[in-house]
Amino acid sequence: LSNPYSCPFLLHNLMLFSTIRCKENHPTTKLSPEDVDAIAGMEGSIRERADAFSEMEAFLPKKNGLYLTLVLGNVNVTLLNKLSKFAYKDEYEKFKLILTVILFVFSFTCRFLFSYRALDALFNFLLVWYYCTLTIRESILITNGSRIKGWWVFQHYLSTFLSGVMLTWPEGALYQMFRNQFLTYCLYQSFVQFLQYYYQSGCLYRLRALGERHNMDLTVEGFQSWMWRGLTFLLPFLFFGHFWQLYNSITLFKMFQLPECKEWQVAMCSCSYMVLFMGNFFTTLGVVYQKYMNNQDKSKNV
Repeated sequence: LSNPYSCPFLLHNLMLFSTIRCKENHPTTKLSPEDVDAIAGMEGSIRERADAFSEMEAFLPKKNGLYLTLVLGNVNVTLLNKLSKFAYKDEYEKFKLILTVILFVFSFTCRFLFSYRALDALFNFLLVWYYCTLTIRESILITNGSRIKGWWVFQHYLSTFLSGVMLTWPEGALYQMFRNQFLTYCLYQSFVQFLQYYYQSGCLYRLRALGERHNMDLTVEGFQSWMWRGLTFLLPFLFFGHFWQLYNSITLFKMFQLPECKEWQVAMCSCSYMVLFMGNFFTTLGVVYQKYMNNQDKSKNV
């Protein structure tokens, strides 16, 4: 390396860079067809090498974010090959599906078969564990190239907090007033998540086969731009769930105004459901509007 010109690879890149810079600085200079073909080949070579370096970079160890550092410390969570990444992603999707079915059965049991506070507490503890596990797994997946961002990540942190508050809500008249509404909402939420999983996984499979989506993209509990096909099927279920969150918030707020209300959990759950509604509703609405405008622009261009 003391003499860079002794390395054919470096010499080739230096000549390539000089040729392209000359072309950029002197656009009026006439080049022979052979030179044009050579430059085109060199530019293609640069793009291929850039893609190769980007792929190599994806497997280099990365520093954990704040959340993973707090939970796992400085443990390296970067998966070192594509097969490991895909296997972890698929295991994450299966975990969500299995827990969604378990939560559906559990909430059905609590709602219609048994009415015990201890069983309700066990259900809420399962919700806390589920959402905590999701946040950790999603952070690992993001470190390894998954592109789930923004609100769809934050809502799992908020859902963890909400489930923890429900877990600490003591038995009483106010808890019993909200219990059936809460369990029915959980039943509906599990049902919608089950629909989302199969619908979104089908969309992702088709888009990946066409090369239009990243292989580490995930199914999410919301609406994203790549789910535009079959829009009329899923959106009504999503918006109904969003407004149910608003209904939960209003119900809890009215309960908080009752003279006998002494539990702080009532106001905290009301605020949490309101934040969930606003985040889910406006994020979904924004994605739909953005996709609609993009389709309008494409139509005009055609």
